Amino acid sequence: MRPTVILAISILGLAGCERKTADKTNDLELAERRAKLGEFRPAIRAYEAALDGSTKTADVHYRIALLYDDKLKSPLDAIHHYDRYLELAPSGSHATDAKNARRECEKTLQTKLNMEGFMPQSEAAKLRTANEALRQENVRLEGILERNNIPYKVVKPRPFLAEDNAKGDLPPGTREYKVKKGDTLASIAQAFYKNRALANHIKDANQVQLKGKDLIREGQTLIIPERPSR
Repeated sequence: MRPTVILAISILGLAGCERKTADKTNDLELAERRAKLGEFRPAIRAYEAALDGSTKTADVHYRIALLYDDKLKSPLDAIHHYDRYLELAPSGSHATDAKNARRECEKTLQTKLNMEGFMPQSEAAKLRTANEALRQENVRLEGILERNNIPYKVVKPRPFLAEDNAKGDLPPGTREYKVKKGDTLASIAQAFYKNRALANHIKDANQVQLKGKDLIREGQTLIIPERPSR
């Protein structure tokens, strides 16, 4: 190969590398501007565009982790990027902070799991959405029957009561509790679990009669599920 051709290829390769470096710098600058403006998700996308899997971008993972942790309150995503930082720079300048922050994120996730032990709030929301869809379908079908003069009878179900559960039908470790004057879900959680933060655990177990609300009344019988294992 002629020397001039080799030189041309080298120049083109160098130009390509310079362009990539310039693009990466632009992505980082854009990410910094977005973060300062409070546009955290666009900032994360800009940071991610600068990632190339090399140790040079370890700090980018750390910056992304901080945004997920401090700004977006998403500990699971934060843990992923803290881990990536520690993999790429185990002795980096942020290694100690990353390890400590990762432990705090794990504690946050654990607390959330404890509070949603009986049924996650996300699952409860899905059930409510499905119930609403069924209600709308019933209204649609009733309309069809009425327009075609087809007789039908609407049978309204009786509201579910905790008393409907026979003692032997309750899951192992589950109890019943009759609400006293001055009780709250938090105080009941403290009495049974020694942890007021587990109030939602009781709330989820009684979601049918409480209808997703925190209000309870004197004389009401609540199901008290077994304490979450974690």
